Amino acid sequence: MKELTQKEEEIMERMWNHGPLLVRELQSYYDEPRPHVNTLATLIKILEEKGFVGHKAITARCFQYYALISREEYRGGTLTNVVNKFFGKSYLSAVSALVKSEKVSVEDLKELIREVELNNQQ
Repeated sequence: MKELTQKEEEIMERMWNHGPLLVRELQSYYDEPRPHVNTLATLIKILEEKGFVGHKAITARCFQYYALISREEYRGGTLTNVVNKFFGKSYLSAVSALVKSEKVSVEDLKELIREVELNNQQ
């Protein structure tokens, strides 16, 4: 899966939260100072080229844009990219690094194991 820039992620978050949007509608969900409509249109075009966004014509010159992938699909793909790139495709190495850096406690791991075991029993 291709990676998104911070600005592209901001657009995707708004589409995931609000559904299909016109560029002007998208702009309205930003705080002041809002990005220019042309800037947003350019970013959306890039998102379309990357395969994250699709569109449908409302009129000859007006398009509504929508996410082609869900937030969960993007998160999963991003996590996989990070694990592949930085941890040699080993999720165990990634979790180990989190434990070593004290981002995840042993108690958190025990709770995760309990949840996985419970889900496997169902």
